[in-house]
Amino acid sequence: MRLRALYIDFNSYFASCEQHARPELRNRPIGIVPMGDVESTCCIAASYEAKVFGVRTGTIVTEARRLCPSIQFVEARPRIYVDLHHRLAECVESCIPVLKVLSIDEMVCELPQSWSSRSVAIDLARSIKELISEEVGPNLKSSIGFAPNIFLAKTATEMEKPDGLVALEAQDLPARLYSLKLRDLNGIGSRIHKRLIRAGIHTVEQLYDTPREKLRRIWGGVGGARMYENLRGRWLPPEETKRSSIGHGRILPPEFCNEESARALCHRLLQKAALRLRSMGYYARSLSVSVSYRRPEKWARSVTFFETQDTLDLTARLEELWKRKPDYDSAPRKIGLTLGDLIPQAQVTPSLFDDNDRKRKLDQAMDAWKIRSG
Repeated sequence: MRLRALYIDFNSYFASCEQHARPELRNRPIGIVPMGDVESTCCIAASYEAKVFGVRTGTIVTEARRLCPSIQFVEARPRIYVDLHHRLAECVESCIPVLKVLSIDEMVCELPQSWSSRSVAIDLARSIKELISEEVGPNLKSSIGFAPNIFLAKTATEMEKPDGLVALEAQDLPARLYSLKLRDLNGIGSRIHKRLIRAGIHTVEQLYDTPREKLRRIWGGVGGARMYENLRGRWLPPEETKRSSIGHGRILPPEFCNEESARALCHRLLQKAALRLRSMGYYARSLSVSVSYRRPEKWARSVTFFETQDTLDLTARLEELWKRKPDYDSAPRKIGLTLGDLIPQAQVTPSLFDDNDRKRKLDQAMDAWKIRSG
């Protein structure tokens, strides 16, 4: 197996964009929050300086301030992040064609046979990093991973952050993966993780040694077979699946049955759903949210929009819905969130970031979001 996939993950992207645009924020802990009432929301991104203190995506503002008293909260500015994405993509494209844009801060390239040696691949990654530093700015760091397939290349980006450069070659497998936790692997969320634990699989080494058919049973379908193949570095074509929606629901613990925690939980569910949306190769055109209360009240609303798979854009839609929610005397008990009206990425024509018309429409959507958010 040769090195075939190059995966680029721009580190703490929204926070890094703000530090790029505003020099006074550099080397400082910052949290990115949706536009609106800062105190009643959560961080949708955090700089590495804030992550050192334990601030993460989904951390409630009051908790982030407790963890890091010096943190500065910055309202999200989607237009800047999209414009910088275009510039970063151009830098990458000038070095190697982009195979797929997976989100605003992730993209993957396929290495041609002649570029698949470790030395050439490492030189290519360094060239990409240097060009970005020179043409865009040194604050927009990225972790780049190389591997025989996309799954392992993404895994490689998670092994060294920020500003990482990791190659997983055939001779590194599977031993190099054994230091990881199961939840470090893309495709193992809380539900699958619980199934693996019930099946007696607690480590990546045990996962690797599990027969393909057993993994199929644990996953309940081809997902287990794909995990088996991915761990062994085999190149797999994108999944061709059909879905109409992706949803998540959670019951609030008793001590968190309040509006602030409900809103933060809703954002965390959105982050999870958006990650699944991208990993499965879909775009969403609607978002639905429901909140059940201890008393009979239940609030539910939906919004439709131009197809997207970008977390920040979806976060804006969630904020748009949340502002319509009335205040109830009863405490919130359960949250539900669904991304619906899904379309396969192959049907989104042309490419989201390569076509001027699509760029214009995305900019318009971002501008409209900013206007609605006041």
